[in-house]
Amino acid sequence: MKRLRAQVAVGVVCVVLGLSLTLQFRSVQANYYNGAAPTQKAKELAEELKKVREEKQRLQGEITAIEEQIKEIEEAESTQAALAKQIRSEIEKYKVISGFKTVKGPGVVMVIDDPPADPEFPSDRSVIMDRYERLLEVVNRLNDAGAEAISINEQRIISRTEISLAGNNININAIPTAPPFIVKAIGNPDDLEATLNIRYGIVWQMKEKDGLQVSVKKQDEVVISGYNGTIKYRFAKPIEEKGQ
Repeated sequence: MKRLRAQVAVGVVCVVLGLSLTLQFRSVQANYYNGAAPTQKAKELAEELKKVREEKQRLQGEITAIEEQIKEIEEAESTQAALAKQIRSEIEKYKVISGFKTVKGPGVVMVIDDPPADPEFPSDRSVIMDRYERLLEVVNRLNDAGAEAISINEQRIISRTEISLAGNNININAIPTAPPFIVKAIGNPDDLEATLNIRYGIVWQMKEKDGLQVSVKKQDEVVISGYNGTIKYRFAKPIEEKGQ
């Protein structure tokens, strides 16, 4: 009897639970078909999707702006690098032109020395020292022949170079030098050699009139050191051209 009552009680509980679940299911189903809860959720999702799209668009705009900035920076760096390269090239060119750069190329090597010593009439006096202006004449002749670089005893000849007698030495760029004098010149070897050895020219005069020992040789490669002194301008000032 007790077992029957328990079974009945369990059955009643099951029926009640079943009815409760059925009613709840029907209520949710009714709401679903009436469009109440899903419509609200759809609105929320649509709003969220709109925000996400707007954020995506904003971020895409930032990415595009950053990419443009990177491109501008790269182009600016490229332009600056090209400009720096051009400036370095111009500096090197003017160093060569002004004589501050060691250079090499075809040319001639000229050796000028005193006459052989006379055992019967020994003398301590140097002929080339007395006629040091011959060195200036050699430089002028070489320049006339198109020499692009000249040195005497490894002293680069530039626009400010002085060649002067100082006691028992000849100063070149304020550096004491003595014979033999080795003159190097870079340029067309044929033109340089022909200008020096022209009939009655500078070589002929030094040999025939001064008794000096002179030789001129063409070479495929002549190395001339750059000027290593310092040039200071105290009075000369650059003038800016109009329109600059």
